[in-house]
Amino acid sequence: MARYEAMFERLNDANQGAFVPFVMLGDPDAETSLAIIRQLILSGADALELGIPYSDPIADGPTIQGASIRALEKKITPSDCFAIIKSIREEFPEVPIGLLLYSNLVLKRGVETFYQDAHAVGVDSILIADVPLREAESFIAVAEQNNIQQILIAPPNASDETLRTIGEKSSGYTYLLGRAGVTGAETAVEIPASELINKLTQYHVAPPLLGFGISTPEQVKSAIDAGAAGAISGSATVNLIAANLDDQTVMLAALDQFVRSMKAATVKG
Repeated sequence: MARYEAMFERLNDANQGAFVPFVMLGDPDAETSLAIIRQLILSGADALELGIPYSDPIADGPTIQGASIRALEKKITPSDCFAIIKSIREEFPEVPIGLLLYSNLVLKRGVETFYQDAHAVGVDSILIADVPLREAESFIAVAEQNNIQQILIAPPNASDETLRTIGEKSSGYTYLLGRAGVTGAETAVEIPASELINKLTQYHVAPPLLGFGISTPEQVKSAIDAGAAGAISGSATVNLIAANLDDQTVMLAALDQFVRSMKAATVKG
């Protein structure tokens, strides 16, 4: 059974949703990044969404852009990122690991080579933020060849035709946008009406995880109550890293408290 499927089965049995934090690989440096990711898992993260630093992150707000800049200043490369993932996978063999990145990073390495390298270090899924659904087919094909699940995005205003296509092609999970715009905890998520979640279910899409603007346990609970399979929190997580760059002990303690509170909010009912 694929790791995402096993995770959702385990959580369903426990009457819980998934909490998935996002962080930028290599932020603020390779050694600290490894410690951060370990802490997220030990504190209760059900899966990981990891970014690869990029110089022009058009879908990201200032918080995630700042994380990219810090990592790039340390000259973190995609190969360095894969090395961090390899270390995490060796220690935590069951935790689903997803990449959320931009197409230039994939194309520069070569699509097939990138997916092969990702699979080799234990990546479960890849979401390419700037590849629209209509252009995703070639990436999906390469993903399938390399036992990687290509994650598709469902915008809040998705048409029935879009949802039907996502239902046909999605695997792992579906990234459900909580709102339009760029990433950032500064702009609150707009929890989708249960009708949208019901439509996603109707078209048999992979389990929807709500992202963009998730920063509080209350928002996680609202997402779960609306029928989402879980929630992804990026900018709020990265803000804790940025606020504690001069004290790793305090940083890890803050991340621990944050993840535990967000995870507690995934309990259904």
